[in-house]
Amino acid sequence: MCANWAHSTRLRILTYLAGLVLALLVLAWVLLARNLPEASTLLEYETPLPTVVRGIDGEIVHSYARERRVQLQYADFPKPLIEAFLAAEDKTFFSHGGVDLFGTLNAVFDYATKFGSGERAVGGSTITQQVAKNLLLSDEYSVTRKLKEMILARRIEQVMTKPEILELYLNEIPLGRRSFGVQAASRAYFDKDVADLELSEAAFLAILPKAPERYGRARYQDMAIERRNFVLDQMVANGFATPSAAAEAKSRPLGLVQQRTERSADAGYFLEEVRRQLIEQFGETAEDGQDSVYAGGLWVRTSLDTEMQDAARDALRAGLLRYHGNRPWTKPIATLNPDNGDLTSQLASSNLSISYRDWRVGVVTEAGSGATIGFSDGETASLSGAPAAVKVGDVVAAESSGNGYRLRTVPEVSGAFLAQSPQTGRIMAMQGGFDSRLGSFNRATQALRQPGSTIKPFVYAAGLDHGMTPASQVPDQTFCFWQGANLGEKCFRNFGGGGGGTHTMRWGLEQSRNLMTVHIAMEAGMPQVTKTFAQVGIGQYDNYPSFALGAGDTTVEKMVNAYAALANWGRQYAPSVIDYVQDRRGKVIWRSDQRQCDSCNMPEWDGSPMPRFEPGGKQVMDPRTAFQVVHMLQGVITRGTAVRLRDLNLPLFGKTGTTSGPTNAWFVGGSPDIVAGTYIGYDQPRNLGGWVQGGNTAAPIFKQFVEETRDRWTADDFVAPPGVRMVKIDRRSGKRVFAGSPSDDPQAAVIWEAFKPDTEPPRATRTDELAARRNEILELLRRARQGARQNAPPVAAAPRAQPQPAVIEEAVAAD
Repeated sequence: MCANWAHSTRLRILTYLAGLVLALLVLAWVLLARNLPEASTLLEYETPLPTVVRGIDGEIVHSYARERRVQLQYADFPKPLIEAFLAAEDKTFFSHGGVDLFGTLNAVFDYATKFGSGERAVGGSTITQQVAKNLLLSDEYSVTRKLKEMILARRIEQVMTKPEILELYLNEIPLGRRSFGVQAASRAYFDKDVADLELSEAAFLAILPKAPERYGRARYQDMAIERRNFVLDQMVANGFATPSAAAEAKSRPLGLVQQRTERSADAGYFLEEVRRQLIEQFGETAEDGQDSVYAGGLWVRTSLDTEMQDAARDALRAGLLRYHGNRPWTKPIATLNPDNGDLTSQLASSNLSISYRDWRVGVVTEAGSGATIGFSDGETASLSGAPAAVKVGDVVAAESSGNGYRLRTVPEVSGAFLAQSPQTGRIMAMQGGFDSRLGSFNRATQALRQPGSTIKPFVYAAGLDHGMTPASQVPDQTFCFWQGANLGEKCFRNFGGGGGGTHTMRWGLEQSRNLMTVHIAMEAGMPQVTKTFAQVGIGQYDNYPSFALGAGDTTVEKMVNAYAALANWGRQYAPSVIDYVQDRRGKVIWRSDQRQCDSCNMPEWDGSPMPRFEPGGKQVMDPRTAFQVVHMLQGVITRGTAVRLRDLNLPLFGKTGTTSGPTNAWFVGGSPDIVAGTYIGYDQPRNLGGWVQGGNTAAPIFKQFVEETRDRWTADDFVAPPGVRMVKIDRRSGKRVFAGSPSDDPQAAVIWEAFKPDTEPPRATRTDELAARRNEILELLRRARQGARQNAPPVAAAPRAQPQPAVIEEAVAAD
C-alpha cells in the first residue's frame, strides 16, 4: 500500500480529493447543524389553538380565532384519511428514517433541470421533513434550507415515534381557507368532522398540501378533480383502497361547501368584553404566554344567557326604532373614499355589517336618480328611496325590494341594556348599541351618561341612614343654594314645575320629586350622599346638590350593579362576564369566585359541621336600608313614574330617570333575581324632545325584555332582612294606623311600610283620625256631587247633600 502511495500520483490525488470532500462535508454539516433548533422541543410543542367560549348553560357560543385549528390525537384520525395523505405525500413514511433517498435524488435531478428557469422544482420532502420545515424552519426556497430540513428530519425520527410525527403533521399542515390541520379543513371544506368523511373527500384533503389556495377555488375545480383522482389511483397502487371503491370515489363531484363564518351567538358586545378581559389577563398571541387568547386553547365559561341576550337585543332595538319613528335619513353609517380604490373591496375590509331582518350594509357606488349600491361580496344592485343627500362612498343599510334594494335608516339615537344577577354579579345579557357589527363602542360599559333620577334611591338611602324613615314628612318646596361669589345662587325645581306642601319620603320617591330629593340630601348632608354613591360604585362626585339629581357621569353597568346591591340586602358583587377559565388540558387557571374552602376537599369527614363558603361580595349598605329603598321603589311601579310596568303582575322595583334637555331617558330595576337597566340618548348628547321621559321611552324597553323572558321571572316577592318591622301606615300622612288592612288597590289608603326598630311612627291621635276620616268622607261626597251633576237632566239640579255629625261619628267608630 505504501509503495502504491509513493509511486501513484493518481492515488494520492484521489485520496486528497476524497479527504477534501469529506472535510467540506463535515464543515458544511457543522455550519448547517450547529444553530439548528433541537428536535426534542417538538416533544413539548403545543399547537396554537383558539379560545372557545361557552355560555351560562355550557354550550359553545363563540371562539376567538384568526386561524381554524382543532387538535386531535392519532387515534382520532380515520385510517382512509391517513392512507390518503401517505399516498399523496409519503408512501414510504413508515419505512424510511426521515429522508427518502430516491425522493431526494429525484428532487435533485428536477432542480438541476429547472435551474435558472424560475420554475420551482418538486420538493421531494417526506412527511417528517415537512414537519421540520413547518415547525422548526422557514419556508425559504434554497438548497441550504433543504439540507437543514434533512438533518432535522433525521433528528426528529430519533426522538419521536411515527404516530407522534404523523399526529403532529395532520394537526399542523396548512390546508387553505385559514385552516391548519385536517379537522379544521374538513369543517371548512365539507362542514364535517374527519370521522364522517367519504373516501373522495379524504383524497381531496390529501391534495391540498401541494397548493391549498388553488385547489380550493371553484375556477380550479378541474385541476382539483384530476389531482384527487391521481391520489385515489395511488391509494389503489399501494393497497390502501380497492379499485371499485376508488372508481366510485372518482365519480363523485368535489362537493365543497361555501366558506362560512364561524357559528356564534349574536352577542357581539358581550363577547368583545370577554375578549378584552381575557387579553388583559392572559395576553393576545403566543409571544405573550402559553395561555394567550389566540394560541393558548383556552376554554372559557361565561355568564352569557343567550335567551336573555336575544331579548335584550330585540328590546333595545325596538326602543330605538320606536323613538326614531318616521324621521328621515340623516347620515351614513360610515364614509369611504372612492380615491382609495374599489369601494366594495374597502367595504369588505371594514368588516361593517348588520344582523337585523334582511337588512344588508352596502356602499353607494352611484348617487342621484340612478343610484346603485355595492356589497362586500361584490354584488351590485339599484338603490331606491335614496335622498339627494346620499353621496358616492356613503355606507348605508338597505333592504331587498323588488329587483333592487331600498334605503333603510339605522337610528342615529343609541343606548344600552344590561341584565345582571344580584346574588352573584354575573352579567347575563349586554347590548351596547343597535348592532356591534356597526361599531365596537359598548355603551353599556364605556358610555359615560348622566343617570338623572335613577340616582335618587341612593340619596334616599343616605337619608334613611341619617335617621329619616319612609314616612318622614319632607318639604316639596323651592330650595336655593348659595354656590359662592363666582357662581351665585342655584335654585332647584321639580321636573315639569309645581310643588308645595310636605309629603312622605315614599311619595317623593314614587313621584320623583326633585325638590324633596334636594331637601333629603341637605338633611343627610351631601358628604354622606356622595359617600353612598361611592360605596355602591356609581362614581366619585363632589359635594354639590346637583349630583343628588343625577348630574354626574356613570355607566349602565355601574347603575345596574348599584341597584343589584339594593335587591341583595346591600351586599354587592363585582359585575362579571367570565365565571372561570381552563387551559387546553382542562385545568382551571382563573375564576371570578375567589373564595376558598380548605376543608371541602378533605379525604375523610372529621365529624365537624359541613364546611360552607363565606358570603361573597361586599356589604356596601345597611341591609335594612336597602330593603326600605326597594320597598319604596316597588311603589314606583305600583303608582309612580313607572306605572306602565304594573300590568306585568310581577314583584318589581325600579326607577325612571330623565336628564335635563332631556338628553337621556333611563330605567333601572327588576326583581329579587334579575336586575336590568337601560338608557336612550345620542352619543353626542342633545335634546331628545320635550315629550321624552324615562317612563315613556326607557321603561317600555325593560317591559319588552320581561315579556320576552317571562319564564325566567318568578312571583317570589322581596324578603325583609332581620331587623325590619312592617307597620301599617296611612299612605298619605305617613302616620301609623291600627284599623283597616292593606289591599292590592294601588291607591289604598293603608299600606305596609318598612321601618327599622324604634323608628316607626306613633299611632295617630284621635284628632288626626277624625280629620282624616272627615276629609275622606268629604272627598266621597264631592265625587258623588260631580257624578250627580253629570247624570241629572239640565233642568233639575241635584240638591247638595249636607253631612251629618252623627254619620261622621258612626263612620269613624266603625273604622
